[in-house]
Amino acid sequence: MSNAKEKYQDLLESKQLIVMATVNEDGSPQTSPVWFHFKDDVLRINTAKGRLKDRNLRARPQFSGTIVDPENPYRYVEIRGEVSEITEEGAVEDIDFLAHRYLGVDRYPYHNEKETRVIYKIRPTRYTGMG
Repeated sequence: MSNAKEKYQDLLESKQLIVMATVNEDGSPQTSPVWFHFKDDVLRINTAKGRLKDRNLRARPQFSGTIVDPENPYRYVEIRGEVSEITEEGAVEDIDFLAHRYLGVDRYPYHNEKETRVIYKIRPTRYTGMG
């Protein structure tokens, strides 16, 4: 485990949002604050298939995300990595897990039968931070 990962473990396990950055087709950046969790040292992000972040990660699997400490906005950790897997398997259960973690409810309140949920598994390659 890297020193930065150890130093910011509290943020990596927190219920803060991670602001994820992806790259649009024209090369411009796109950011989204999203729920996240780690499982087996793999960062997991869940969204709906067809959204801009989904299209960007499928076309350009590079990832960067930042978690800011709510107690000190000058303390943060950035995670860089690459998408190692995109799967629909278990994605509905995963978004329910995240809804419980972030909202304290058993079921994601915004389920939409017209959407297909997907999980992005991201293998971190670098942790950096400040504070």
